Amino acid sequence: MRRRRGVLLTAALLAQLAAGPSHAAAPAPHGGQPDGQRGVVRSGDAPLGGAEVTLYRAGDGAGAAPRVLARTRSGRDGRFVLDYRRPGDPRAVLYVLADLPGPAGARGGDGQGPPQGPVTLAAVLSGAQAPPELVVNERTTVAVAYALARFTGPQGVAGPRPGLQNAAGIAHNLADTGTGGIAATLADPPNGALTSTMAEFNTLANLLAACVTGGACEQLFDLARRPGRERPRDTLRAAVDIAHDPGHNAAGLFALADTTPRYRPALPAAPEAWTVALRYGGNGREIDGPGNIAFDAEGNAWVSNNYRYDADPAVPVCGGESVLKFTPTGRDAPGAPYRGGGLYGAGFGVTVDARGSAWVANFGFQGSGCPIDPTPLERSVSQFAPDGTVLSPPEGWRAGGIVQPQGLAADRSGTVWVANCGADSVARIPDGDATRAREVPTPALHKPFGAAVDPAGRLWVSGNGSDSVQVLAPDGTVERAVTGGGLRRPLGVATDSRGNAWVSNSGILPVPCGDGTAGDLADAAAAGDAGARPGASVTLIRSDGTPAPEPFTGGGLFLPWGVAVDGDDTVWVANFGGHRVARLCGVDLAACPPGFTTGQPISPPDTGYPSDGLERNTGLRIDPSGNVWLANNWRTVPVRTNPGGHELVLLVGAAAPVATPDLGGPGRP
Repeated sequence: MRRRRGVLLTAALLAQLAAGPSHAAAPAPHGGQPDGQRGVVRSGDAPLGGAEVTLYRAGDGAGAAPRVLARTRSGRDGRFVLDYRRPGDPRAVLYVLADLPGPAGARGGDGQGPPQGPVTLAAVLSGAQAPPELVVNERTTVAVAYALARFTGPQGVAGPRPGLQNAAGIAHNLADTGTGGIAATLADPPNGALTSTMAEFNTLANLLAACVTGGACEQLFDLARRPGRERPRDTLRAAVDIAHDPGHNAAGLFALADTTPRYRPALPAAPEAWTVALRYGGNGREIDGPGNIAFDAEGNAWVSNNYRYDADPAVPVCGGESVLKFTPTGRDAPGAPYRGGGLYGAGFGVTVDARGSAWVANFGFQGSGCPIDPTPLERSVSQFAPDGTVLSPPEGWRAGGIVQPQGLAADRSGTVWVANCGADSVARIPDGDATRAREVPTPALHKPFGAAVDPAGRLWVSGNGSDSVQVLAPDGTVERAVTGGGLRRPLGVATDSRGNAWVSNSGILPVPCGDGTAGDLADAAAAGDAGARPGASVTLIRSDGTPAPEPFTGGGLFLPWGVAVDGDDTVWVANFGGHRVARLCGVDLAACPPGFTTGQPISPPDTGYPSDGLERNTGLRIDPSGNVWLANNWRTVPVRTNPGGHELVLLVGAAAPVATPDLGGPGRP
């Protein structure tokens, strides 16, 4: 009896395969004829004949089983044709697996399962226009493994909307399924030769090639195996495991990849971690000093922008007068960027409320040499409908004692909160009705900055100038003040699913509100680059307001700024220096490597997850696909006339997805 290959199938799917293609039972859309998709399976330029090629429709929901739409086998030239009937749902995610046989008698990683082929190559058919000929090779497999890392499990690919659909689109930003080459987004600026990501991506493809044609499958599976997890049984699963734990065995994996240098350019040396950092530059003339990011229900990113765009850092720039909105694949949303409604020099404050409206805090940022007096313009928030229609008046919403607003947060009831960095207070906007906003004094805070709502609807606000955090009840009543626990020049705040707060301690960075200036911030950042980083850490504050006795350090913490908690309660931290991201074990120890404790670094202890695509990062957020988004807020060497960075950066598939918008704690989608 002929053996079947394909590690990602359950017994039910195997039964489906044995019964033959299921497309015969599927109705053709509008009574039409079956669709056909031509393709070729390759390793580099070499065709792979005899591969069992199967087209699936991904499971629509967590735990849902994928469905087989067609099956065939590649010829000696690697080519195949899949005849199927396209699902009626235009957002259905379709993907292809090409399974090749392994050594006779090969079995699964536990040695007990049914015989398995060690080579599984993959490509996503959805998320972009189908090519005339679909190429399935190591590059397209790496793209699937990273972009869909959080949706690929024992049964195959499945997950909830919109994260799964968005992830399919992002796969096409990495590999071109029509050529098997590097996709334009990864090949061109601000990626391409400007960062090492393209070379890293090719090196990952070489790593799979070491198994596909180099015979080093057992080495690959041993090195890719995550601590405490089952050993991967094929190349796709090995790549997925690397995406989940990119710092594990990084040097050993590089050495194996170097044995089969099929794709070029490749890395010349081992990375600290195999994170894939993809830059988004928008239309190339709109991002200048992105401060923070907020996601709507569809996973679109709303981004605050410090400055008016200018590519020349020597040209004095005034405050940004637009809010950016990008699709999950980095394109401008229809009509974006959006203007008006009082926008000027937005900083760290942007959020999306329960009705889908976007709110932006007008801090008044501008470069030195701008002739505008920002004082009248730094006292409002702006509001936009989901489609970008301006909802705030031309001068912005000004009630609630707003002065130099920074962090924003929204809760499930519709309330929006504003941290008034220049007024030592917060503004509470009930039901998103800015005409009813009122100011709430926060006596324990000086320079209120970061803001986050917990699952109970309480607000947590950091005081950058007071080394403290204040907790407010949903109605605005001041509940408690928190000091100690290592709080030192705190900036970002995030809450987890259990109501705990995680606070990033920059240690030395003074925010430029009140009596502080952007020059003070730049000087402190330069001192941090030179090694003066006392107090750089993360503080855990329990839901009852009790801080952990000692702050958490390591994992690449450098000048911590933005912080977010993913769907596994794992903690992610951006740094305003050092070109790296830190990842810490959260309160759900089951999601951490075996033996880890809360706060222990998961990212490499000295370097974190580094990338030359990162600059000075402020905002960090996680989307419904599990991508970690970061804002390249300032350039590495900021020029005070125009210090702004010009990119957003994604760590593709690195985190557990979260439901959006963020209305209190990292809910799973």
